[in-house]
Amino acid sequence: MTKVNQIFVNLPVKDLNKSIEFFTKIGFTFNAQFTDENATCMIIGENIFAMLLTEKYFSTFITKEIADAKKTTELITALSVNSRDEVDALLEKAFAAGGRQYKEPIDYGWMYNRNFEDLDGHQWEIFYMDMSAMPTE
Repeated sequence: MTKVNQIFVNLPVKDLNKSIEFFTKIGFTFNAQFTDENATCMIIGENIFAMLLTEKYFSTFITKEIADAKKTTELITALSVNSRDEVDALLEKAFAAGGRQYKEPIDYGWMYNRNFEDLDGHQWEIFYMDMSAMPTE
């Protein structure tokens, strides 16, 4: 089995400062060592990071066009938290900071999932799973 040590999700953003402000309001922090006028490293977890890159800088890493996340879905970043209350708290912060819900919440009882779209249209799903309550069939 292949194992990795860390994950870095690279996302293009139109306005780096607005993105930093948005995610700061939600409660994320940033690694100043990897932050300049082109990019920032958002700390999601102990070994999980999102590199927010200006579109101009992002384009130096690719050979295709940048997807317009407001028109197409490039990916969904799903983050697990420790409780339903944490899901709700994070989503309320996202909405207050200018994010928007893009589909109805999902509640299977054992799994609870809510979502938001950030300022650039990137889709985020925040969920809680109680594996002890997961149906066996």
